[in-house]
Amino acid sequence: MARVKRGNIARKRRKKILQLAKGYRGAHSRLFRIANQQVMKALRYSYVGRKQKKRVFRKLWITRINAASRLNGLSYSRLIHNFKKSNIELNRKMLSQIAVLDIPTFNQLIAISK
Repeated sequence: MARVKRGNIARKRRKKILQLAKGYRGAHSRLFRIANQQVMKALRYSYVGRKQKKRVFRKLWITRINAASRLNGLSYSRLIHNFKKSNIELNRKMLSQIAVLDIPTFNQLIAISK
């Protein structure tokens, strides 16, 4: 049976993985087999991380809104309930930005919702 040389294809495949592994420490960036394992692991983590980032940021926004609303004598859940009742439709990201950067406006929003 004739010998099959996979020179270009195999080299391309390995080079692609080693390129992704750039910056890893030691053998993790130099040896193909180890680099391949680390790249696969990193890609799994990055996939999960993209989902977690959304959760983490929402949690942060809620914490900021809660802190700002408690300065006005309201809990977070009461504040959101009042907003829903008075048809103030601001998402949590915008509310937290207002609470952090523009306190008088946030206080006005609370006054409107009461």
